[in-house]
Amino acid sequence: MYHSKISGLGFYVPENVVTNDDLSKIIDTNDEWIQERTGIKERRHVQKGDGNTTTSMGVKAAKIAIERSGLSNDEIDFVVFATLSPDYYFPGPGVLVQKELGLRTVGALDIRNQCSGFVYALSIADQYIKTGMYKNILIIGSELHSFGLDMTTRGRGVSVIFGDGAGAAVISREEDTTKGILSTHLHSEGQHAEELAVIAPGMGKRWVTDIIKDNDPNDESFFPYMNGQFVFKNAVVRFSEVIHEGLQANNLNVSDINMLIPHQANLRISQFIQQKFKLADEQVYNNIQNYGNTTAASIPIALTEAWEQGKIKSGDLVVLAAFGSGFTWGSAIIRW
Repeated sequence: MYHSKISGLGFYVPENVVTNDDLSKIIDTNDEWIQERTGIKERRHVQKGDGNTTTSMGVKAAKIAIERSGLSNDEIDFVVFATLSPDYYFPGPGVLVQKELGLRTVGALDIRNQCSGFVYALSIADQYIKTGMYKNILIIGSELHSFGLDMTTRGRGVSVIFGDGAGAAVISREEDTTKGILSTHLHSEGQHAEELAVIAPGMGKRWVTDIIKDNDPNDESFFPYMNGQFVFKNAVVRFSEVIHEGLQANNLNVSDINMLIPHQANLRISQFIQQKFKLADEQVYNNIQNYGNTTAASIPIALTEAWEQGKIKSGDLVVLAAFGSGFTWGSAIIRW
């Protein structure tokens, strides 16, 4: 049995910077209110006509990751794409990545695990490589939230949080079983599915035809809904549990962590976890201040930035952890 390792990383965010002050011009909010509750100062939003889509941003991130891996496109054996904001209702973006990168007719898998999507994608890739089925797998987390947000005062509790962007990683075979991805740990709790969700359009309750028929200007079913306090309370518990689970599975302690990359949901959640685990600032990487919550893209964007800045070195123990809609959550323990 092999191990897998991250052999290349890349990310892409749109050029358009949207500050809290920019949002205050169209929403009844202000910089102080947003920073106090989320820690966010600005985020990136796609502009109509700039050519960015969930797929194209993912492709841009993927090209960087593949180049840094030292591989050619022909050496990619499989694609896993995590997003809640695909270009089309179907097919998913995975096949579009295969086309845009000119890959061989390799398999392409799309996963819908929202904020924990990248950790799930990493876990899937890890299993394929450990069993010897594939040697190099491209995983992408990409989101275009801004077109689907309620950019009015009614939606400010959610809309100020999210940003657009993409991150990617190449996962490759590692012969040294003391290195690479040591373990991944995945969980779900569907009884809370509607506490953080976009209900429509969907085949379960309201499809597009229902929305058109009702023509209700007060219909909020197709905008994101979040029970913020409930999500926060669950997040801090599940983050802690799944980090401990990963450490215990590998006979490691909190003191062994060199870098924790939490999903960038809310700076207050990350700070709570940091304080609970008694981690120093240099042991935790946050960039939600600059990009907002980019859902499946947040961990690969943060991981790439931390690596680019020299904050992650060979031999370091890196912990990835995420929690989000579903509820789903997970962690990955990596020896760099």
